[in-house]
Formats: sequence, C-alpha cells, structure tokens
Amino acid sequence: MVPDRARRTQHGERYVAASDTRSASAPGIPSAFRLALLLPLVAGAMLPGAFAGGGTRRWFGGRGEGQRAEAQAAKDAAAAAFYELDTAQRGLRISIETITAVDSSPEARDAVAGFEALGRRIDQVSHVYITAVDAHDLDRDELDAATASRARTELTRAKDELDRVKGELDRFEAGLAPLLGRAETQLARLAPAVERARQALRGASDALDAVREGGLRADDLALRLARLGPELTRLNEGAGRHGVPETLQRADRVLRDAEAVRAEAERLPERAAEIDRRLVSLRTRTEALTTRTEGVEPVLSELRRRFSLDCWQDLQHVPEQAAASLAQAGERLGEAGKARAEQRWPDATSLLSTVRALLDSTDEAVSAAGDRLRRLEAVAKDPDAEVDRARFAVRDAQRLAMDGRTTPDPRHAAPLDQAVARIDRAVASLEGRHPDYWHFLTELGEVRATAARVVGQIREERGGGAGH
Repeated sequence: MVPDRARRTQHGERYVAASDTRSASAPGIPSAFRLALLLPLVAGAMLPGAFAGGGTRRWFGGRGEGQRAEAQAAKDAAAAAFYELDTAQRGLRISIETITAVDSSPEARDAVAGFEALGRRIDQVSHVYITAVDAHDLDRDELDAATASRARTELTRAKDELDRVKGELDRFEAGLAPLLGRAETQLARLAPAVERARQALRGASDALDAVREGGLRADDLALRLARLGPELTRLNEGAGRHGVPETLQRADRVLRDAEAVRAEAERLPERAAEIDRRLVSLRTRTEALTTRTEGVEPVLSELRRRFSLDCWQDLQHVPEQAAASLAQAGERLGEAGKARAEQRWPDATSLLSTVRALLDSTDEAVSAAGDRLRRLEAVAKDPDAEVDRARFAVRDAQRLAMDGRTTPDPRHAAPLDQAVARIDRAVASLEGRHPDYWHFLTELGEVRATAARVVGQIREERGGGAGH
C-alpha cells in the first residue's frame, strides 16, 4: 500500500496543472488541498452537459439523483473545510516562524511543540478526508443510491473532523497572541535599529574627519571607531545569520559606541582649548604660590618669637614641604605640556589633575601659617571673645535641652556639663608666663562642636517624634 502522506501528495498532484496561483503547501500540509477545491469545480462543469441530455452517462432519477446531489454537497462542504484548515495552518506556520526567529525561551519552544502536535492531528484528519474522496467517484454512471448515501456520510464525518481540528488550531493561535506580539515588536525594531547604527557610524566618521581637518589627530578615537568595523560587517550579514535578538543587541551597542566616539570627537577642539587654558592657569598659580611660600619663613619666625613651641611646631616644616610640592608640580606641568603637544589628551588631563592636587595642598599649608599667626594674635589680645563664643554655644544647647522638660535628658546634659568644665580648664590654662594659646583655641573649638552635636541630636529626636 502507498503510505498515507504519499497518497495525499499523489492525490493532489493530479490537479497541479489546474490549480490556482497559490504557493506550494507548507511542510506537513499536502497538495491534496488543491484536489478538495477543484473537484467541486470539475463536477460542476460536467453537470450541465448531463442535464442537457448530450452525455452518455446513465442517470438514476428520483431518490438516486437526490442522494448523488447530497453526496456532492457533502463533498463540497468537506473541500471548503479542508481549504479553511489549510489556510489557517499556513498562517499559523508564519506566526510560529516569526516567534522562533526572535524568541528562544521555554515558552516559545512549547509553542513550537504544540504546533507540531497540531500538524500531526491535521495529517490524521486530512487522511480521513482524502480516503473518503478517493473511495467514492460521485460522477460514476453506475453510482447507486446506497453508495451515494455512504459517501455523503463519510464526507460529512470528514468535514466535522476538519472543523473540529480547525477549532483547536484557532484556540492555539489565540493563545500565541502575547508571544507573537512581542516577536513582531522586536522584528519591527530590527530594521530601524540597524539603520540607526549605520547612521551613527557615519556620523562618528564624519566628526572624526572634521577634527583631523582642524589639525587634531584623535588617534584613540580613530582606533575605537576601527574596532566597530567588524560589528558593522555582522550587522550587514543580517538577522538571518546571527538571529534577531543578537542583531538588535549588536545594533544598540554599535549605536552607543559610535555616538560616544562622535560626541568625543565633537568635543575634542574644546577639550584641547580647555587643556591649554588649564596649563596657563596652573603655571600662573604655581608662580604665585612660589612667591607666597617665600613669605612663610618670616611668619614662622614671628610665631617662634612671640608664642610657645606648642603653638607653631606643627608648621615648622611647611617651607620645605611647600618647596618640594611646587617642584613636583612644575615637573608634572612640563609633562602635561608635552602630552598636550603630542595630543595625548587623557595623559594631559590626568597630569593636570595631579598638578592641581599638589597646588591645593601647598596652598592650604602656606595659608595655615598665616592664619595661625592671625588667630593667635587675636586671642592673645582678647581671649575673652573666644570664651564668650564657647559659653554662648553651650547655653544655647542647654536651653534647647530644657525646652518642655523639668530635667534634661542625661544623654544631652552630660556632654554639655563636660563642655562647661572644658571651658573652665581652657581659661585656667592661660595662666602662666607662656600660655598655650593654640591649645586654648583648639579646646574652645571642640566645645562649640560638642554643643552643635547635642543641638543636632535633640532636633533630630524631636523632629522624629521622640518623647521629651
């Protein structure tokens, strides 16, 4: 016996010459669909001649002809159901291919397995239909009423099976809507994403050309752009070779990297000008700090002459440290200038940042000597002013601690009581021939800091709903 699938194919091939312009059936769906569509047409073309009395076929009148007509109608209905199922399966196959082109998730794999199972069911009902069509020649002259009735029954049963499987297919297709929607969204993104990546590469290349025309080499940017060349080749090879998700990711990556190159190329002239400005500014600042450093030694001499050792001993190495830092800053400035001339922009930027850090620390140290002398002179002239500032800060904190209370919270009262004692000790430390005014200033500064911490703690607790 000829296998079922081969029978379906052979059955359809008899009508290939008369088939319409539809494309060949998808794998798993035989050409016998064409048979189902064309047999009614062939039978219809034959009937007029028979009724006109010009044919030689022997017709049975009455009930026999009625049974033949009913069988033919059942055959036409089955053919229509066969065609609807074919059309639906073709459409569903396109949906499945769309999903698998984009999605490799377990959900997508389940959809493929479900479609294959449906294909097997369609093969089964198609076999039933083709067998019924092949078993009964409704145009045969010798067709009797019983045979026509049996043909109608078998064809009607085949149609019902085709309709039932068509319903299963429709429900399966409806369940694919979320997967298909996501897949179509990604496919819709594909062409625009690839085109945007190409445009970004062209934009980066144009920007780089413009920079070079201005005399800037931008070798590092040119290298980064060259590394994107293989990625463009893969984009041009298409999603058919590399897959839709990977192609979308590649397009996004190329777009991002190319845009970064373009942006940096467009900023490069301004970056070069900024480096030039910073070189000039830092050279000027270095010269100014060199001059200021020369004035540190006289300040230290004044401190040594008028105040005790503890007031200035931490500053005695400032001149040497400042000179070393300035010398190092000068070396780095020279290296930065060379990097600028060679258009090594990252190196130039890094070196200038180092110079700025060196100058900042030097400026702070040089300023500290002068500030120390001014503060010590002020406190030596009027120590009570510092004492009053510290006592005011503590009293303000005490008033806040007692607000709405009959007794203060020990967590607040204890540090404030200690602060009062520190003020008294600091005042007492000024007695004697060589008072340590720097220790006095440091102690009172810490007293004010303690008061500020207590105030902050109280406000935080009360602001958060804590009880008084």
